[in-house]
Amino acid sequence: MFTRPFWVRLHRWAGLAMAGFLIVVGLTGSLLAFYPELERLVHPHWYSERDPAVWMGAGALAEKLERAEPRLRVQQLSLQGFDGASSAWVEPRLDPATGKLFELGYDYVLLDPATGAVLDRIRWGSLLNGWTGLMSFVYALHYALALDMPGVWILGICALVWTLDCFVGLYLTFPARRPRKTQAHRQPASGDANWWARWKRAWIIKPGNAHRVNFDLHRAGGLWLWAALLIFAWSSVYMNLWDTVYTWTTRALCEYRPYWTEFRPRPIPMEQPRLNWLDAQAVGERLMAAHVAQAGLTVRRPVGLRLYREFGLYQYQAETDREIDDRPRRYTTQVSFDADTGALRLALLPRGQYAGNTISNWLYALHMANVFGLPYRMFVCFLGWVVVMLSVTGVYLWAKKRRSKAMAHSRRAQFPIVQAATGVRP
Repeated sequence: MFTRPFWVRLHRWAGLAMAGFLIVVGLTGSLLAFYPELERLVHPHWYSERDPAVWMGAGALAEKLERAEPRLRVQQLSLQGFDGASSAWVEPRLDPATGKLFELGYDYVLLDPATGAVLDRIRWGSLLNGWTGLMSFVYALHYALALDMPGVWILGICALVWTLDCFVGLYLTFPARRPRKTQAHRQPASGDANWWARWKRAWIIKPGNAHRVNFDLHRAGGLWLWAALLIFAWSSVYMNLWDTVYTWTTRALCEYRPYWTEFRPRPIPMEQPRLNWLDAQAVGERLMAAHVAQAGLTVRRPVGLRLYREFGLYQYQAETDREIDDRPRRYTTQVSFDADTGALRLALLPRGQYAGNTISNWLYALHMANVFGLPYRMFVCFLGWVVVMLSVTGVYLWAKKRRSKAMAHSRRAQFPIVQAATGVRP
C-alpha cells in the first residue's frame, strides 16, 4: 500500500516536471481569456462595420479567394462574428510545372466579409509577421509551445499528469493520520470534528516567514480553486489528446460521437471534390435547415464551412439558439456530408444530444472563457496567474527543502571533525 511519503514525493516531482510548462500556459492563458478583444485592439482594420445582411456566404468567399489566388486551396472558411473579419485556412497547391508545392509564405487569410477583399495574409502562430502575428503566436505558445505537433504532445502529457496530480494534491491537504490510540482512549464521537478542525487550517493563509506564507499560498490556493484547476487540466487533455486519451475515457463512460470516431480516413486524401464550395454551401444550408427543424431550433447565422480532404467530407456550421458559447469563437451545431454526393453523414447539436459531446463542448467553452460573459473571462485571466503562483511556490518549497537537507547533511559530515578537534562527545 502506498504511504503518504510516497504521494508527497510523487506530487513534488510531478510539480517540478510541469512547473515550467504551467508557467508558460498560465501566463499565455491569462491573455487568451480576452483573445478576440485583444485581436480587435491590435488589428482594427480586420473588422467591418457593415451590416451582416450584405456579407457573402462562406462558400462564395472560398470560391472567390481560390479564383483570385490559384496557387492556394482553401481548407476552412469561418465567418468569425457579427463585427469581425472572415478568415480562411489555406494550403498550397501543387505546381504543375515542378510537381512541388507552391511557396505561399502564409496559411491564414483575413477577408472582408462583404466583398471578399483580402485584408491580411499571415503565417498563423509565427512572429515572422511581427506585430500582426503576436496574438496567434501567444495562442500557439499556449497550446503547443509554438512547436506544432511535438508541443501538442508535450503539453497533452503535461495536462494528463496535471489532472492526476490534482487528486494527489487534494489528498495531501488532508490532515496526516495520528498514531492510533488504545481502545480506552479512543473517542469516536469527536474524531470527525477534530479531523475537520485540522483540515480547516489548510484553507487559511497565515502570517509568518517566507516559507510559511509560500506553503500556505500553495496549499490554500490549490484548495480554494481545486474544481476550476481540475476542469482546466482535463479540458487541456481534451484539447491536446482529443483523439486518444480523452476519447477513450469519455467513450468508456458515456455516448460520445465526435467526427474523428465516426469516419475512416481515405487511403488518399481527396484532391478535388465533385461539390465545389458554392455547391457545398447550398447543401449545408439545406441539411442544416432540416437538422434544426427536427431538433426544434432556430438558426441565428451561418458560421463556417470546412473541407476534410482526409475523410472526403464537408462540415457546415451554424449558430443556433442552443449554443453553449456566448461569443464568436466556436459553434457546434454542425452537419457533415459527403463531398461528392452531398449525402448526410453526421449531424451534431451543441448539447442535449449525446452526453459525451455535451460535456466536451462545455469543457471547451469553459477553457476558452466563452461563457458567462465578462465576469468569467476575468476569472479565467485570474486563474492563469494562480497557476503561475502555484508553480512558483511549488518550486520555492522544493528548493527550500533541498537547501535545508543539504545544510543538515553538511553539518553531519563536519561533526566528526569538530568532535576530534574539541573532544566533544555526542
